[in-house]
Amino acid sequence: MIKEAAAYWIALAHLPKWGHLKINNLIIKFFHENKISIEEFFQLGEKDWRGIYQLDEKQIFDLNKAKLELPGNAFLAESLFSQGFEIIPITSQDYSKTLKTNLKATHAPAVLYIKGNGKILSEKSVAIVGSRDASETALEFTDNIAQLASKEFKVVVSGFAKGVDKKALDSAIFYKGQSVIVLPQGIMTFASGFKNYYKQIIDGDVLVLSTFFPKAPWRTELAMARNPIIYGLANEIYVAESSEKGGTWSGVMDGLKKNRSIFVRKPEPGEKNANNILIQKGAIPVDINGQRLSEVYNAPLFDVISLVQESDADFFASEIRSVFNGKPLSAKEVILKLKLDWTTQKMNNYLKKIDFIETIKEKKGNLFKLKEATDKTQPTLF
Repeated sequence: MIKEAAAYWIALAHLPKWGHLKINNLIIKFFHENKISIEEFFQLGEKDWRGIYQLDEKQIFDLNKAKLELPGNAFLAESLFSQGFEIIPITSQDYSKTLKTNLKATHAPAVLYIKGNGKILSEKSVAIVGSRDASETALEFTDNIAQLASKEFKVVVSGFAKGVDKKALDSAIFYKGQSVIVLPQGIMTFASGFKNYYKQIIDGDVLVLSTFFPKAPWRTELAMARNPIIYGLANEIYVAESSEKGGTWSGVMDGLKKNRSIFVRKPEPGEKNANNILIQKGAIPVDINGQRLSEVYNAPLFDVISLVQESDADFFASEIRSVFNGKPLSAKEVILKLKLDWTTQKMNNYLKKIDFIETIKEKKGNLFKLKEATDKTQPTLF
């Protein structure tokens, strides 16, 4: 990016209590619609901010305060550049297209702070997520997925927490793959991490990324805010282990609402976790090696379902997703597509229980379709 603009982007990205959507709406307005640079926007007077951009007094106050902080931000930017960091605004071609696509204007951060091989952001990627206190089975699964991703030249995205995150990173390095570390803190506060992964960063195999103010220390709320970035940077999401609360659970639930394909390890009998619940809600079940279970059984879907008890049929909820292709279907049509020996009433009741299925009431009977992503109607930056 143009270094002279860095101070302005730092100021805009961290306007207090604005949120991503409000900031991105402003960027859309001045950059895409009015075709002016961020420097030109900040140089406008309050009259233009009110008239052209329809900003209220509180927003104008915040922008004026941000203008006063520009000299300090310029000094901060120089310090970042001198230490090998990069600042990537959302208007840059170097900004992750995967992140934009997944998070859209509603949740995409205005700025990425990185250190390492920025080209990694354009590669296919896999997020491996799970508990900090993961079981040995979950860690084995994490290692297997990282190995598979490395063989397929896919980048492993993780959050540098203990447990699954750290295992995903270390396994990707062991298998000569590439990784993105998504920080729950400002990028300038990761000194020990840069020291420990210096060789991998220099070799271009590890990229460190943060979306927070560069000097922000680790905080619980930043760790939670970091999780959507991990999911957003990934083309595929694999869940090693989840409880019924916390970052992994909320991230998966949000992803399912947006119709993202999320692969969850089918737990062994006796395991105490929420993996089966996530599968029932629409996640795709996989085995310890990351293979879809319906493929591992080497049998058609209707044969597999006939082998399980009716109470376990939700195990295959993810397969329901594939039959719709954007078109509403009746329960009878779903039965025919899946070649199931079910009654229409049974399928009706089953479809109504699935979180990602929407019921459309018609005179001749119910139709069903996939729910649309919750933020589909929000503005976009593309």
